[in-house]
Amino acid sequence: GNEVNSIRKDPARVKLHVALVFPDVYEMGESHVGLKILYDILNRDPEIWAERVYAPWTDMEAELIRSGLPLFSLESKRPLRDFDLIGITLPYELVYTNILTILDRGGVPLWQKDRKKGDPIVLGGGSCAFNPEPVADFFDAVVIGDGEELIHSLARQILSYKYSTQSREALLQAMTREQGVYVPSFFEIDYREDGAVREIRPRLPDYPGVKKATVTNLDQASYPRAPVVPNINVIHDRIGVEVQRGCVRGCRFCQAGYIYRPLRERDPRRVGRLGNGGAARGLDPGGAGGCRLRRAVPRERHTGPLA
Repeated sequence: GNEVNSIRKDPARVKLHVALVFPDVYEMGESHVGLKILYDILNRDPEIWAERVYAPWTDMEAELIRSGLPLFSLESKRPLRDFDLIGITLPYELVYTNILTILDRGGVPLWQKDRKKGDPIVLGGGSCAFNPEPVADFFDAVVIGDGEELIHSLARQILSYKYSTQSREALLQAMTREQGVYVPSFFEIDYREDGAVREIRPRLPDYPGVKKATVTNLDQASYPRAPVVPNINVIHDRIGVEVQRGCVRGCRFCQAGYIYRPLRERDPRRVGRLGNGGAARGLDPGGAGGCRLRRAVPRERHTGPLA
């Protein structure tokens, strides 16, 4: 929690505490660009403090159990159960059991139906959010699609809810007005004997389904200029700059090529400014554990059947 560019705020001035959770170990989660974008957006608001939480290795989990300590954030060591909003990334299916571990070790009720006023709002997002049903019962709401233009608005709604008498259900109903927000508890699902879905019935007449949220202009979208620099080697040990989102090739094996359509590209000059800006803000281009920059080398463009 003391890496270069990590955000620390005065708790006395913070009104909303947000935990951004990557349900895998630090080396994986600190390489995830999406979490860095949300971390930057939320921490621009002086009343919001977004901190990071990762899944503990099995030895750390055993120590938490032995000592009776709850899972906590990196920046302030705040217990997970004391956060107002918990945002969990759904990057791939193999981490679904880690989500339960994180909530359980953090002292947060696992089931959405068991949470009351005062418990954290658990929000999901990421690529696997396009099929959230395997874990839907553990989430209050799930963002389908791009979250940059939604996250701050949702956080402010939760901040208003925190200091009001508004019920959780009323808050969730208000959140459904935002495009891309799926609230599982507002749908009833019947299954066949073989487990296939027989019928989906919306509980709210004006909320029949969800249309994904889409950022239309990447050049205008938020992007961190001072990313956190890990103190240890991580999987992607370099500055990550998103040059495009979506793809026109349509490869059948590629999840991202389908769910992040349509293709959106950043202006190359902005990509250069983002890369140079990150390198100038405390990053060591060649140091141990730092983020390395490599100049792009032009390559032959392959357009044949093996491309």
